Amino acid sequence: MAANGQGDAVNDGDIRWIHVVMRIGVTAAAHPIEYAKVLIQVGYEPIEPRNTRTIFGKPALKLPGVFEYIGYMRRQVGFFGLYQGLPSRLCGSFTSGFVSSKVSELITVPETEGDITDEEKVIAFIQTNIRDSIARGAAIVASQPFHVITIRTMVQFIGGEEKYRGIFSSVREIWTHDGIRGFFSGVIPRLAGELLALWLASSLSFLLNTYLVDNKDLQAYTSASMAFIASALTYPFTLVSNIMCVTDCGLAAGRPPITPIYANWIDCWSNLSSQNQLKRGSSLLWRYYQGPQVLMNGKPRAVTVGFQPVTKKY
Repeated sequence: MAANGQGDAVNDGDIRWIHVVMRIGVTAAAHPIEYAKVLIQVGYEPIEPRNTRTIFGKPALKLPGVFEYIGYMRRQVGFFGLYQGLPSRLCGSFTSGFVSSKVSELITVPETEGDITDEEKVIAFIQTNIRDSIARGAAIVASQPFHVITIRTMVQFIGGEEKYRGIFSSVREIWTHDGIRGFFSGVIPRLAGELLALWLASSLSFLLNTYLVDNKDLQAYTSASMAFIASALTYPFTLVSNIMCVTDCGLAAGRPPITPIYANWIDCWSNLSSQNQLKRGSSLLWRYYQGPQVLMNGKPRAVTVGFQPVTKKY
């Protein structure tokens, strides 16, 4: 029996490592897409929008999809340049997962067994969510310095800078330019968005799975669907957080005309809201230019668009 127990432990450990390796592989494979998304989020559009029509036949200006955008980036910095920011991103992911796991272990939630009343279900739901919120909040705070480094490493593509080349040199750059506060740029909207998404997704899943969906298999799909919806609804917090990691950071991407210098994240939110830009970067395949434009020969033309970066092979 002991041997079997040891074998099971080894198998569980192997499974966990397989999951870790798979997550790293997926993160690395999708990194160029995330890289392009961050540049789009800060408002960098180096490719002139093209004239097209919407599905309703209205003239519009179409921006390049994410894969065309990535192709442009590759021509500028080469294939390996598309993976700038990946090491710090992986460090942030590992830190987040480790802290979240350890905090969850420290906070015990009573297990519910057998038939329980609706009131007991609600109490268990709240206790679990409080534990998950504390763990998630601690993970975000602990990983935020790596997140800031990742975002800034990516956006220096815009000006062709090389200030953020590695984790240690990036730490020195942030400390010199911003001090300790620089490592937590954008942390408040990130915390607000992720905790709001957690409670929204879990609350909707709890209500549906408790009162509407009885099938256990369908309940798993319900949870995944609610998590997707919650993520979409709280996307503006992600956008504002990433922009606040960049504003006035000493890079070209953190200054006008790319990014205004914001006093705080509420100022950033208000400015984006006034321009109807709180969903910028949420759609990566079908994108339309929403900025200032004029009609020339009956066709819309963009008044302004991003500027060309310094061509640099990494």
